[in-house]
Amino acid sequence: MGEMSSFRLGVIGALFLSVASSVSIVICNKALMSNLGFPFATTLTSWHLIVTFCTLHAAQRFHLFESKSIDMKTVMLFGILNGVSIGLLNLSLGFNSIGFYQMTKLAIIPFTVLLETLFLKKQFSQKIKLSLLVLLGGVGIASVTDLQLNFVGTVLSLLAIMTTCVGQILTNTIQKRLNVSSTQLLYQSAPFQAAILFVSGPFVDHFLTKKNVFAYKYSSIVSGP
Repeated sequence: MGEMSSFRLGVIGALFLSVASSVSIVICNKALMSNLGFPFATTLTSWHLIVTFCTLHAAQRFHLFESKSIDMKTVMLFGILNGVSIGLLNLSLGFNSIGFYQMTKLAIIPFTVLLETLFLKKQFSQKIKLSLLVLLGGVGIASVTDLQLNFVGTVLSLLAIMTTCVGQILTNTIQKRLNVSSTQLLYQSAPFQAAILFVSGPFVDHFLTKKNVFAYKYSSIVSGP
């Protein structure tokens, strides 16, 4: 019983930290883009991924997880798709309100289930289908009542949903086929994701915002101490 209680507390703690960190990142990113006038979401995503790789590399050095070699083709495919997905999500945040962005992330769940049902022939219980229907209803209401809704933001959100759904299915497939954890897969692919967005970011950001990331006047608040 003691071991089971410790396991449950560990799971609850991990979930709380995951939610808290995700919410904090969203709020900080939105403040950076809206309040501080840094609209370069794709470039910002590449910086996030660089920090992600550095953090995972440190964790691997401290033996918090074991690195596992993955073939280059798989790593590059996953890195490209996942990098594009994360970039589109951050672009969606830049062009939409936080509420609509969160609804976009929630909409990923039912659409992933739909793709798995149609193409992978997976079966889901009626309870799951009913809960997803309620979730979609909430997403629809939030979308209709969002006063900041705009065409570019809506298109970016739809693209983010599609790429993230495919990316999640691909992640699950790769993990099962190669018997790797999500941490091991992310560690191997993060450099590719960061490199792709770091190179393409300035061009994508300039196309969407008509502003140059290299001409931005960086302050200590934006770039850090």
